[in-house]
Amino acid sequence: MWIHSENVILEIITEEPWSGVVCCLQNSGDGGEDAPRLARECEPLEQAGGDWAEDSVPQRRHQELQRHLAETVERLKELNGNQDLKTKVMKFELAKASSMPINQISNTSGSHLRVITGKLDLLLSGTAVVSGTRSTSVSDHPQGLLYVLHRVAERLVKQSEEEVGWNHAAVFPIAAVTVELWHRHPALGELLLAHLLSKCPYMGPVFPRPTPGQSQEDAFRILGYRFEDGRVENEDLFLQRMSGMARMYAAIISAPVPPSSGNKSHPHGMSHGWTWLMQVLDMEPMANVTPTVLFSFLEVAGNAMAIEYGDQLWELLDGLRKEYIPRIEKVSIPQQMGTVVRLRLFLEDCFVNREIPLPSGHLSEEFWKA
Repeated sequence: MWIHSENVILEIITEEPWSGVVCCLQNSGDGGEDAPRLARECEPLEQAGGDWAEDSVPQRRHQELQRHLAETVERLKELNGNQDLKTKVMKFELAKASSMPINQISNTSGSHLRVITGKLDLLLSGTAVVSGTRSTSVSDHPQGLLYVLHRVAERLVKQSEEEVGWNHAAVFPIAAVTVELWHRHPALGELLLAHLLSKCPYMGPVFPRPTPGQSQEDAFRILGYRFEDGRVENEDLFLQRMSGMARMYAAIISAPVPPSSGNKSHPHGMSHGWTWLMQVLDMEPMANVTPTVLFSFLEVAGNAMAIEYGDQLWELLDGLRKEYIPRIEKVSIPQQMGTVVRLRLFLEDCFVNREIPLPSGHLSEEFWKA
């Protein structure tokens, strides 16, 4: 069975002996099984999509975080499944108290973000907060704190997934609130990373591959695609979501250390971004996805990383443009070259000016004075 997207038809073959093989096919237009023609050679996903050694550091970290997320969901089953009216009302109020401030995150002013961060910090600290006309606290239930931690992490990632991909500037206030809360509540950071990698494993960086006997729907889902009514989501929408989450990660690692941190270090700073970039460039690229996440990451965090790492970063980027981009081109068909061209032009401009520009929408010092 062929899986149709608007621009291309994709097939993941999971039967032996072709387990873990991805074919990318051009749609000839009539939609029948004989319509697709091979746009490039089929190749093993570990070659088309990067290093996937099960004992690799990124893979072990990814598995650890996914276990943590699964365990959290399991621990919350009792609360989520409780039909007692009082418990349901309590859960509704906690959900509202955690969701409303996140929905109000914007680049209005620094004082506005401080108010939002303060509300969420009070909630996570066990202080009773007013939601609507009711007062609620995580101490109202033994699993209240875990419920709110999980929900806040999930909602912050959802904001990056659904808004940042098309509204790039929205990532900076979201990241600022995230880093401040992560500094104050480390358990939130672990759950946020777990949610982020469950939807965008490429920020691990992990490039998953299908397993023998796996359905095509499941195979696409582990790659990060949404799959509804027998159809995989449009490739442009998929890349937009991946870009939003890559930008979120980049904005987090490059955000300034919160003033409240004192002498403490950033909860997940630029060294993590440097490691991510090094690991990606050590993997075989995946068409469309690799240039998309690289461009999104560098456009947001590149300026801060250039200040932090100087010539080391420029040497790395020189290798990216001269050696790695040609490798991306080799695994890309003509319809996928737009993402490669965008990355190449960005790097060329940076090298011409010997500067990586500040990202549009970044929060300046003046912003925090307002």
